[in-house]
Amino acid sequence: MNLKKLAQGILLALPVTAMSLAAQAADKITLKLAHNLDNSHVVSQALEAMAKEVEKESGGSIRMRIYPGGQMGGPRETIELMQNGALDMTKGSASEIEPFAKPFALFSLPYLFTSQEQFNKVIYGDIGREMMQIPKDKGFVALAAYQAGSRSFYAKKPIHTPADLKGLKIRVVATPTTLKMIELLGGAPTPIPFGEVYTALQQGVIDAAENNEPSYYQTRHAEVAKYYAEDGHTMVPDYLLISTQTWNKLDDKQKQILTAAAQHSETYEAKLWDEVVADSRKKAEADGSQFIQVDKKAFRDALAPLYEDFRKDPEIAPWLEKVEGVEASK
Repeated sequence: MNLKKLAQGILLALPVTAMSLAAQAADKITLKLAHNLDNSHVVSQALEAMAKEVEKESGGSIRMRIYPGGQMGGPRETIELMQNGALDMTKGSASEIEPFAKPFALFSLPYLFTSQEQFNKVIYGDIGREMMQIPKDKGFVALAAYQAGSRSFYAKKPIHTPADLKGLKIRVVATPTTLKMIELLGGAPTPIPFGEVYTALQQGVIDAAENNEPSYYQTRHAEVAKYYAEDGHTMVPDYLLISTQTWNKLDDKQKQILTAAAQHSETYEAKLWDEVVADSRKKAEADGSQFIQVDKKAFRDALAPLYEDFRKDPEIAPWLEKVEGVEASK
């Protein structure tokens, strides 16, 4: 029997309603998104809110299936899965995107931003939106940028000046910029997985680490490193990434729905972030942590050589110039 004719006969025999349902089912899209954050993290909450908006605005034709908590690996693994077409979306910090798109190293440059306002103008403005398209030739682009606060050092002893970091083994994200930053401050950079920091501090494998207030408190690092020096050396945003292969399959209406929901998730995440920073700081202080005000100029001066390196890099220098041209309101 001719299978083509049989299939045509079955289709003709189907009621109109059944054929309509079959067409609707074919039009439905499920986007798989994996990240390494706990469900309680504000970025994870923002992504859940985005998924609900996308489903509602698309009338259920677009759904986001989210796999949190590192179920598909860390950011490096999920970005590579996305590049290979096995995953549609993921979350990655600027530091984690850096190996795939060098200009994102800019966010690891200490004291690049003079204020939160300047940071916001960059990541949510024309410069930030342009940067989000840079990894296009690597198989993905960013749909949204999220707050991740400023990163500061915390240790088992008070830190007031760069001299207090001399000889300390300090856990860092392993990028060329952060490694050199620690060396310039006199410390010993020690790249270890984030999940091992608590035990490493507790057992003396490392003496200090660096991160934002929520990460400091929520991971219980505050229990084993009571001194948080508010040097605020870097402000590294998180990004929602989507495979260009997936993006190119969407029609204009679908792209519009996804883009709008992503931008709404930015606003929602920023609100949640401010709340969780204040709450984390309050709880850490109640548990005995000391937050130390430092002279940032001393740290900034010690790290000046990094700027010389960046200005010599043809891939990064133009972006540095653009960012430095953005001024906060006076």
